[in-house]
Amino acid sequence: MARSATELFSDPLDSQPLWFKPTAFHSPDFDPESYISELRAFVPSDTLRSHLHSHLSSLNRDLIDLINRDYTDFVSLTTNLVDVDSVIVRMRAPLLELRDKVLVFRSGVHGSLIALQDGLRHRSEAASARETIELLLDTFHVVSKVEKLIKELPTVPSDWSKDDAAPGANQSSTSNGVSMIHMDNGMNVRETQSMLLERIASEMNRLKFYTAHAEVPFSCSSIYHLQNLPFVQNMEKRIQNASQLLDASLAHCFRDGLEHRDENAIYNCLRAYAAIDNTSSAEDIFRTAVVAPLIQRILWHGQPALSPATSGDELENDYELIKQSMKEECKFLLDIASAENSGLHVFDFLANSILKEVLAAIQRAKPGAFSPGRPAEFLRNYKSSLVFLSYLEGYCPSRSAVSKFRGQTAYMDFMKQWNIGVYFSLRFQEIAGTLDSALTATSLKPLQQSSRDQRILTLKQSAALLDSLRCCWRDDVLILSCSDKFLRLSLQLISRYAHWLSSGLAARKKGAPGSHPGSEWAMSAAPDDLIYVLSDVHFLEREICGDYLGNVLGLLSSCSTEICNFVKESILQGGKLLKDVTPLITKAIVEALVDKSVEDLRQVKGITATFRMTNKPLPVRHSSYVGGILRPIKTFLDGERATAYLTADIRNEILQTVAIEITGRYYELAAEIVNVARKTESSIQRIRQGVQRRAGASSDTSDQNVSDTDKICMQLFLDIQEYGRNLSALGVEARNIQAYSSLWQCVAPPDRQNTINF
Repeated sequence: MARSATELFSDPLDSQPLWFKPTAFHSPDFDPESYISELRAFVPSDTLRSHLHSHLSSLNRDLIDLINRDYTDFVSLTTNLVDVDSVIVRMRAPLLELRDKVLVFRSGVHGSLIALQDGLRHRSEAASARETIELLLDTFHVVSKVEKLIKELPTVPSDWSKDDAAPGANQSSTSNGVSMIHMDNGMNVRETQSMLLERIASEMNRLKFYTAHAEVPFSCSSIYHLQNLPFVQNMEKRIQNASQLLDASLAHCFRDGLEHRDENAIYNCLRAYAAIDNTSSAEDIFRTAVVAPLIQRILWHGQPALSPATSGDELENDYELIKQSMKEECKFLLDIASAENSGLHVFDFLANSILKEVLAAIQRAKPGAFSPGRPAEFLRNYKSSLVFLSYLEGYCPSRSAVSKFRGQTAYMDFMKQWNIGVYFSLRFQEIAGTLDSALTATSLKPLQQSSRDQRILTLKQSAALLDSLRCCWRDDVLILSCSDKFLRLSLQLISRYAHWLSSGLAARKKGAPGSHPGSEWAMSAAPDDLIYVLSDVHFLEREICGDYLGNVLGLLSSCSTEICNFVKESILQGGKLLKDVTPLITKAIVEALVDKSVEDLRQVKGITATFRMTNKPLPVRHSSYVGGILRPIKTFLDGERATAYLTADIRNEILQTVAIEITGRYYELAAEIVNVARKTESSIQRIRQGVQRRAGASSDTSDQNVSDTDKICMQLFLDIQEYGRNLSALGVEARNIQAYSSLWQCVAPPDRQNTINF
């Protein structure tokens, strides 16, 4: 069939694109993921999916066509199967024969496997039994060996255990009078005995391991410890007797070595104690034989005569004597126990012998030493105890040894005796109570002239605050472990003082002291008294943010940088709290001075009565009240207190503020007078004009060229000129005050409205 012109230059409708090759699916190593990833680079996913669906549809059609074409052959396939049953019977016979042979062979193999497993089990039980017998034999041999070694000791009295229990027994020499007898090899009896005891201890350790840790299989399903076997249980009495004899012999030898300071004997005895894991017995013997007598000698019999100012519960001198005695009587054992690679690090004679005995002796002889009821003595004893603990830690050979020492029960029991919380509570009441009693006074209490320093403080209340703040960080008060509590107390003291100031000034402003208890001082305080308050607040703010802060940071220099920064920020915040009160004090001074000035300023109202309805001529000089307006501020600034305690900046700030406030009040009064005068004059003028019109008289205004209002304004103008000169004399430029400019424009003649000149 002929094709159209468009079909000549395009792909057939049923043709596949060149990139789609169906033959690639027939390859044995076809990988769908790699196939798709290769085509994705240049074929869109939608296009690839559509062609794959088209190809699948084409394959389904071909399959259906193939089945339809050969359908008759498929249907007739079953009809070609002839005599199938006979074929199946012929094939079944050899298969059944093969199965029987396999079952017979399998049964034989299973029987052999069971026999082999039984043999292995019997072999394992025999090996376990042999191992058990060997362990039992080893245990028996060890017990016999221990008993034999104990009998070989140079001196083995049967009653050592009784002698050791008697506190008054004579243990200065070995039993039977044998002491310091040299053997052929040059060693004395004590050293030989200690070496033998160390050997016995190692065997006893081996025996304990057998009886306590060794496990033997009793059957296939259970395991027993060696100590549960009857054979071992029958030897239990022999083991206990051997252990008791070893403990008694070892204790006697160790005491003898301590008494004669035989380093070799002590070393061997300590190794023996370490071998049997009985370090507590060695520590107790050293405590009772060496430490207890010297502590008792110091705390009970070695007390020097006490001075009247010294309490009987002071521990500093006792600790010094204990340190000296330790160097003489304990150091040799501590050096042996802390020797490098000695294996004696399991002992802790510092905590379990020395510190434990010191604590018990103090509790018996000086129980009041731990009482915080006397804070000063308690603190001295506490700090002396910390120094003593530091001295003991000096005997530790490493940091790990120090950590171990601090983790001992005796160390923690010793630290629990010092009730730091109660001590701080007492100090809190003492320090805070002192400040609170000073602040509850009904008036300001200046310091005596002899003790007052113009560079420091002027009021007892301020001095009480500074003393309380310094007291928190004094050496005879502060405990570094409670530094956070003392910091909080310091901030509370500052806040209490600032609240005392602010509440008093608030009550002064309201004029109601009852609303703020403790504010009576502010109601009765004169401006000169507030100078003391202002000066003290400035000094306290500088002191707290300066030397006081440096002192606190110096005491906490061992803390981390983060903590020091937090402390610094907190104290600076306290200083800012005082700084924020300063404007309130200055405002109270200004208000008091303004109120005094206003008393003279109110005389300006008399000008109206002077010129109203009178024939007085136009005024030519200022009023007498003007000189008294600024007299309070001048007297205040020229006073001894302001000169001595206020800086030039503060004086100028007060002067400028007072001048602005007074001028504002002056303007309000003058403006009111002028407005009232003009309204009154206008009313009178209307009345006169009405009378003249009714009378038919001519209006003669020759006498009314200068009105009463003009006279009043002229008087006010002369007054404010004098007031401006007085301000200039104090150092205040009147032209720069907005209220003064308004006042000038209010009363000045029309020709002088725009020029302020006095």
